[in-house]
Amino acid sequence: MAMIPVAIALTVGLGPLLLGLAGALRARRAGGPDTRAAIPWSWTLTLGSALLYTLAFNLTFFIQELFLVLPKAFLPGVRPTLFHNNHDWVGENPLTSLFQGTGALAIFVSGIAFGFLLHRRAVRSSTLRLFIIWMAYHSLFQSLPQVPWGALNTGGDVGVAMDYLGLGPTAKVACALASMALIPPAALWLARHLLGVAGDASELTTPGARTRAIFQVATLPALLAMPLIILFRVPRNLIEVLQPPAVAMIIGIVWAQAGAWCIAPVDGYSRTRVESIRYPLAAVVALLLVFHLVLRRGIPFY
Repeated sequence: MAMIPVAIALTVGLGPLLLGLAGALRARRAGGPDTRAAIPWSWTLTLGSALLYTLAFNLTFFIQELFLVLPKAFLPGVRPTLFHNNHDWVGENPLTSLFQGTGALAIFVSGIAFGFLLHRRAVRSSTLRLFIIWMAYHSLFQSLPQVPWGALNTGGDVGVAMDYLGLGPTAKVACALASMALIPPAALWLARHLLGVAGDASELTTPGARTRAIFQVATLPALLAMPLIILFRVPRNLIEVLQPPAVAMIIGIVWAQAGAWCIAPVDGYSRTRVESIRYPLAAVVALLLVFHLVLRRGIPFY
């Protein structure tokens, strides 16, 4: 089990730090300011991305809670209830422990599905494409960290499911390391798609331009989205309000930002940028109302 904290430190800290330093040293050796074209700054793109990031985080969290509730609803003697930021149940059944892992599994599958949509590149709207990117992002980066956390903490959802399955220390470590190994390539792959939304390929030919583009379309929007996400998650314990969005942001965004200099934008997209925040804003407001006016009081599944 001692390997898991070391792997976490390498994955979240040292790995992206070294990648970012490599980019900085490369830029320093190149010398002088880069005068080639870069994408113009667009607050519409940044704010639109922040709103879509907010929407994707909360929809993904809802999908997780929904698929924690649905399997339990079919168990004899179990009466589950779905809330806007959690779920609960009354009664016991041996399978409730196993079904504590179905939420993470559901959003991992969701991440693969949204990733497949991106791979096909069938969506022409930049706004919809950015939403799909963030859905893939949150589906993966809300699910993958739960595996090492579950291996270390038997009280967590995935940890309870692991114990039900009888996984020993070696199997838990293997699962944790496998999940963490997926984080860097997934983040860098999604960063390529984010660059594809950020602007024309001719404006992203230099490492500096790509680094600035990722900051504009991903890093700053993720930071701006945090206060909005908190509005969806209260009232709840402060740690439980802050920890999931903070973890999902850190483990993916640090790799995307650190590695932006060495990746190329995905080709084959139309290069129209996000031109309005009207629809993302309306979607966020509508979802917030649903969360607090409908889901907050609880929906029984029995």
